[in-house]
Amino acid sequence: MDHYSDEKLLDLFHNSDNPNYAFNLLVKKYQEKIYWHIRRLVIDHEDTNDVVQEVFVKAWKGLEHFRADSGLFTWLYRIATNEALTFLKKKKRHFFLPWQDVEYALSEKLESDVHFSGNEIQRKLHKAILSLPPKQRIVFNMRYFDEIKYEDMARILDTSEGALKASYHHAAKKIEEFVKTN
Repeated sequence: MDHYSDEKLLDLFHNSDNPNYAFNLLVKKYQEKIYWHIRRLVIDHEDTNDVVQEVFVKAWKGLEHFRADSGLFTWLYRIATNEALTFLKKKKRHFFLPWQDVEYALSEKLESDVHFSGNEIQRKLHKAILSLPPKQRIVFNMRYFDEIKYEDMARILDTSEGALKASYHHAAKKIEEFVKTN
């Protein structure tokens, strides 16, 4: 599905007799990237699938009015990031937990996750990432795992490149310290 450009997908969606087909192509093109972006934030496989579904429901509802000021990728990542953060906030409120307890619960899920296929070093890295505040975690994940440029991240997260670089730097230092002490 990567052979369809965003422009072609939008054209198919808006100008064909079957916008469902174009949307299915869009989902196939971006579903895996969106899944892993969300998975690194919410940790649990089933929760991730629920959030991914919400992302594409919102995308379906909003695609008719998408102005293409940014790329589809940027738009979808913004929706995915917001949905993941909303999910985590609901989880925190539902259990009346401070953020540190949500972080601990996510870390415990990581330990027992049968879908996690990494080695002990990767598990330690993910635990270190979970110790970060949510916004630093998002910036770190987007830069380290997804290799998103700061310029694109700035559009996705609606913040300055300088702030993102600082967040990434602080996150990397905190992860380094976590790995050394744990």
